[in-house]
Amino acid sequence: MPHETLTTFHQQMLDCMRVEAESNRRCTDRLDPVETEKAVRLLLDCRGKVVVLGVGKSGIIAHKIAATLSSTGTPAIHLHASDAVHGDLGLVDSRDVVIAISNSGVTDEIVALLPHLQLRKVPLIAVVGNTSSTLAAHAEAVLDTSIDREACPLNLAPTTSTTVALAVGDALAMTLMQTKGVTSDRFAINHPAGRLGKRLALKVAGLMHSGDKNPTAGSGTRWAEIIDRISTGNLGAVSVVDNAGQLLGIITDGDLRRLAGRFPVDRFESLTAAEIMTARPVVARPGMLAYDALQLMEKRAAQITVLPVVDEENRVIGLIHLHDIIGKL
Repeated sequence: MPHETLTTFHQQMLDCMRVEAESNRRCTDRLDPVETEKAVRLLLDCRGKVVVLGVGKSGIIAHKIAATLSSTGTPAIHLHASDAVHGDLGLVDSRDVVIAISNSGVTDEIVALLPHLQLRKVPLIAVVGNTSSTLAAHAEAVLDTSIDREACPLNLAPTTSTTVALAVGDALAMTLMQTKGVTSDRFAINHPAGRLGKRLALKVAGLMHSGDKNPTAGSGTRWAEIIDRISTGNLGAVSVVDNAGQLLGIITDGDLRRLAGRFPVDRFESLTAAEIMTARPVVARPGMLAYDALQLMEKRAAQITVLPVVDEENRVIGLIHLHDIIGKL
C-alpha cells in the first residue's frame, strides 16, 4: 500500500480525534456551574439508586456510566428506555434519581417516560445536546453536552456527541467518588477480581509462607544446616531468629554464593548464621498490601526477592517471595 495512502488514513484518524477532543474542551465552557451543582447534589442526596437511561448509542453510553458509578461507590443501573415503558419502569421509585442521555432531547422513548417519572416524583438529570428540548424542560438539572458537529464525515453517526456525554458521566462519577471520600480499600471491595482488585486487596498475610513452610535458623546454626534449610524451604532464604523468635537477620542464596569472597574455604564448616546473615533486613508486615511489598523488593538499587514477615514485636511469622506476589497480581 502506498505510503501516501497510509499517511492519509493516519491524518483522517487524527482529524476525528481532534474534533472529539475539541468538543470535550468546549463542553467545559458550556456546562453551567449552577446546573452541575444541582446535578451533583441530587446524586449525593439519592437514597436509592441512580437509573441511567438512553436509547441506541446513547444507551450504550448510559450502560457504561452506570457501571462506572457503581464501581466507584454510587449504586446505579442501566435501564433501556424501551424496556422501561414495557414494564421495567417498576424498577424505579421516588428514592431514585434518573439520568437521561439524549443528544436531541426529543428521543421518543425517553419523552414517553417523562410523565411517568413525574408521577413517581423521581428527580431527573438531563445529559442533553439541546437545552431547549422537551427533556431539558422536564429536568431538575440540565447538563449541556451540545456539540458543533459529529466527528462522522457525514455529520450523522453519533461519535462526538456520545464521547462528550461519556466524559460528563465520568466527571459526575469521579466528583461523587471524591466527595464521598471513597478510599482504595473501599474501591477494592467492588473489584475483587482482576489485576486492579488484587493489587488493592491482596495482603501479605494471604500469600506468605508460614508455620512449617517458613524456614528459620538460630544465630548459632552452622553453614551446612543453613544450606539444608534453604534447600528444604525452597524459597531461597532463611530468617535468622533469637530464642524468642525475633528477627536478627536473613540469609539468602546470594549470601551463600558470596561466602568465597568473604571467608577462606576451610572456614566454611565452622561458619554460623550470625556470621553469614544480613542484619536488619528489609521486612514486610502481614497487613501490608502485597503490591507494596513488591515495591519494597523491586525499587532498590540492588533488587531483593524475599522478605521476612514480622509482627509488631519483630517476631518472624512468615516469609514472602517475589514470585508469590507476581503470580497473583
